[in-house]
Amino acid sequence: MKESNELLQNLAKLHTTPMGLDRIRRNLGFGVDIPDVVAWCKKQIESPEAAITRKGKNWYCRIGGCVITVNAYSYTIITAHKMQ
Repeated sequence: MKESNELLQNLAKLHTTPMGLDRIRRNLGFGVDIPDVVAWCKKQIESPEAAITRKGKNWYCRIGGCVITVNAYSYTIITAHKMQ
């Protein structure tokens, strides 16, 4: 639980790159109906239903049938994809 609190305490630092933005949109099938992907990811991570774990250099947030991957040092959203 302590580890997930670290991610939650640093949500203001959460961001992504232009390539990451495209990758997340493509992987989750978002169109223009989700204009702010970073805000959507923050909302998912903040949810009480989110299962947050850290493995190596990344955080993994599992919620609503998807996994959001965040770099633990830079708080960059690397990718998000639907769970298989």
